[in-house]
Amino acid sequence: MTRKPALHGWLVIDKPSGITSNRAVQMIRRATGAKTGHAGTLDPLATGILPVALGEATKTVAFVSKATKRYSFSIRWGVATATDDSEGGIIGHSPARPDEMAIRTMLPRFTGTLLQRPPAYSAIKVAGRRAYVLARAGQAPALAERRIEIAALSLTALPDRDHADFAATVGEGTYIRALARDLAVALGTLGHITALRRLSVGRFGEARAISLDLATALGHSLAASGHLLPLEAALDDIPALTLTADEAARLRHGQKLDLSGLGEGARLDRFDDGTIVGARHNRLLVGLARIENGRLFPVRMINCQTKE
Repeated sequence: MTRKPALHGWLVIDKPSGITSNRAVQMIRRATGAKTGHAGTLDPLATGILPVALGEATKTVAFVSKATKRYSFSIRWGVATATDDSEGGIIGHSPARPDEMAIRTMLPRFTGTLLQRPPAYSAIKVAGRRAYVLARAGQAPALAERRIEIAALSLTALPDRDHADFAATVGEGTYIRALARDLAVALGTLGHITALRRLSVGRFGEARAISLDLATALGHSLAASGHLLPLEAALDDIPALTLTADEAARLRHGQKLDLSGLGEGARLDRFDDGTIVGARHNRLLVGLARIENGRLFPVRMINCQTKE
């Protein structure tokens, strides 16, 4: 029996509502037989961009997860829920409704670097258990505030006095449900998310997305379909560093390299300490490495032959 070729690369899935990110990834894993992972959880209610890594691309998930994300979302004013979205039970009411001027005046307070308390119903682990598991058991944890970055937040529509639509560009770890909750409180009312769509994760956007149904139907034919993006698609913002054959072999074996001998094309002053680079030989990606104190340290080595 002919062995099917291994799949390595990225899928940009347009996740439908009503399914968890993990469930979507499991469906792709069963359809392809490949090792899989995803970059950035989407709530079951949410739709939109879910980057899914296959094979060796799973080694780059952490870098995609840190990328900037864009969302569109809707808030219902006057009602608070246990989950901060429409899937949770109602836990509070308020007769107050903010007007357009009040909303627009408040938005600058919710941009920049902020402290945010994640929703109790979240995947954050508390003493080894997911927060949402504790919350469902009636033991909702008091989660600590986290530092987040909101690059942009704008009001896009006011369908009626009970609802408002927004667009946001945010950094890693930002909960849009928590943003809606906190914005409502700051406006003197309560609120929760009624619709949420992720428009992009880094360079992965709607133009490259395919449906979950199509991805699972294609299965092992994904590579030939053109929908499987190369592993390097996740590394567009990571600088490249060219290695010799000997240096590439040493790095693959977990050895750190002294950069002083890497030649004019890789002068030390090009990089700051802590910089992650894509180490290459003959344009093939060897792996990801970190610059520290004039040396190159292996971070994640790539075992398939990937080429730009």
